[in-house]
Amino acid sequence: MGYSDERKEAVLKKLLPPHNRTVAEVAEEEGLSAATLYNWRKKARSRGRLLPDNSAESEGWSLQDKFNAVLETAALSEAEVAEYCRRRGLYPEQIQRWRSSCEHANERSDASARAGSTP
Repeated sequence: MGYSDERKEAVLKKLLPPHNRTVAEVAEEEGLSAATLYNWRKKARSRGRLLPDNSAESEGWSLQDKFNAVLETAALSEAEVAEYCRRRGLYPEQIQRWRSSCEHANERSDASARAGSTP
């Protein structure tokens, strides 16, 4: 039995703030298998949707979603970042921390490469 896009969207919204429900909770409540819900979430992510991992906390976002959030907010004003964060149940400080991690990722890689290339 196929589900409408509207139904899928309504179910996926329960994973987002302010609900922040886990996949297991939503699946049980909706009478779906967790595998179905994981599949819907995976397909939505492949279309660019930001959905947290199976965690009630905003730090449960995948590395890819954190990186996408950094990219999406890079050119936004402080007020726009605040609105972005409100819609996704995040704090601007989290975006800043994720941005810093992204910026310093290459430094760690470069340092490792230099350490490995010395005799």
